[in-house]
Amino acid sequence: MKKQELIQYAAQELMNKGNIDVIPEIFNPSYVAHAGNKKYSGHEFLRRWTKQLHKAITEIKVQHLDFLMEDENSITWQRSLSGKHLKDLRGIPASGKKVRWTEMVVSRFQKDMIAEEWVVSELAGELMLRQPIQNH
Repeated sequence: MKKQELIQYAAQELMNKGNIDVIPEIFNPSYVAHAGNKKYSGHEFLRRWTKQLHKAITEIKVQHLDFLMEDENSITWQRSLSGKHLKDLRGIPASGKKVRWTEMVVSRFQKDMIAEEWVVSELAGELMLRQPIQNH
């Protein structure tokens, strides 16, 4: 499978369907994700994050995938997602509102699998914007 096809497959199965069974088909066992100054690794992290995301945000759909640049071992891409924030997510209380966010990702491949990714996501900011304003 080509890089773009694998990312489209991941978007459909993991994000749209929440199907964690496909993780070993897509991601290298030593997968590492970089988000800000944090690192997350392995298939168990991917399973846990996917479940957590789908529990908190229902009806997740990838609205748009845009492939920006590709070379021999990596691809830079962006996705727009939407869903309904019905449960707490990492300390951010559920708003009950529809959310839409964008993520920029650089995926590095090894043996036709995603081995490492750098992710910048607007999700936390979008969830915070949907919170009621509290007067102090």
